[in-house]
Amino acid sequence: MMKRLSVLAAVALLAGCAGIIPSSSGPAVTPGPDASIISASLAGLQRGPAVAALGMNPLDAGTALGSFRESCPKLLRRTDASGLTRQDDWRGACEASATWPAGRAPAFFDQFFETARVGDGAAFATGYFEPEIKGSRTRRPGYDTPVYAVPADLVRGWPDDVSAENRTGRPPLGRYDSRGKFVPYYDRAEIENGALAGRGLEIGWAQDPVEFFFLQIQGSGRLVAPDGTVTRIGYASQNGREYIGIGKIMRERGLLGDGPGKYAGSMQGIMQYIRENPVEGRELMRLNKSWIFFRVLEGDGPLGALEVPVRRESSVAADPSFVPLGAPVWLSMDRREANGMWIAQDTGGAIKGANRFDTFWGAGEDARQIAGGMSARGQALVLLPKGTVKRLTGQ
Repeated sequence: MMKRLSVLAAVALLAGCAGIIPSSSGPAVTPGPDASIISASLAGLQRGPAVAALGMNPLDAGTALGSFRESCPKLLRRTDASGLTRQDDWRGACEASATWPAGRAPAFFDQFFETARVGDGAAFATGYFEPEIKGSRTRRPGYDTPVYAVPADLVRGWPDDVSAENRTGRPPLGRYDSRGKFVPYYDRAEIENGALAGRGLEIGWAQDPVEFFFLQIQGSGRLVAPDGTVTRIGYASQNGREYIGIGKIMRERGLLGDGPGKYAGSMQGIMQYIRENPVEGRELMRLNKSWIFFRVLEGDGPLGALEVPVRRESSVAADPSFVPLGAPVWLSMDRREANGMWIAQDTGGAIKGANRFDTFWGAGEDARQIAGGMSARGQALVLLPKGTVKRLTGQ
């Protein structure tokens, strides 16, 4: 997700679901996948129906084919973290995709792919989008919220209290203080209070700190200047501090839900509370200690975790431990908008487990509304190159 902290968005905002974020919101949130199942192999894999039986819409399949084609250079070079496929498995489909006409996209997927169900296939999908907020590359009156690039002192290291035998995996993010001791990096409150001011890290300035807070959750967005100039910014790094879903806190405090004095259980409802209660709202946002650093994106975008552009109604974020990034995914959900063929091109902090997805809806007000209310349940199939399922299952 644009390495969203899976923006990744309001389900995480609302419920603090499994991790930091994706996107979207929806009043009905249930626990995520079993956290003890950490890979596709442990979840189990079984052959699904024939691709031809899916009833693909040619237009939907055509846009998915375009996104698959853009994913191929990465598919042919990267290691599949799910363990389901090898680089050469994708070669035939990728070579054919270069010249395959969009109008015959259903035949493409039928010729080169077979379906597989990971676990029981029971899927949950939210939505994310690319926010547009008022912002400027240079500071001007009314534009006072800094958009920071990655600071040079944000590094990975091991705290002194972590013994050598326990130093496994990737070291945490932090900084070295004046005594040379590795400590946690500045949190949201410290950064807002000026911990990074005066270093020349500002790549832009936002007008509204609340809108910028939610853009950070999405992980990328657009700054629209007073003269109409648009600057696209994308995720560059994160301060390493914990993400707290403020929607969960609001629910625990009885602020969200039905009834007098309560706010809607959605991104819009959370924003309304913060604006109507600025002091309490500021402190609420500061409970989320995570801070996102950005980079200016040139050319096409926004870019997903696969480092290719994510496309409206075509790209989906998934957990790479269960779905190969670049693979087609077929969703059959109880929300019509989420149905059809998607390409897994992104990840997200709250997008964890088998059959957990975050659908991308582009930019603009309609994208904001669809993503903010997306909460869909149904079935998911992963499309793998033909022969993969037999190799993995013996069937």
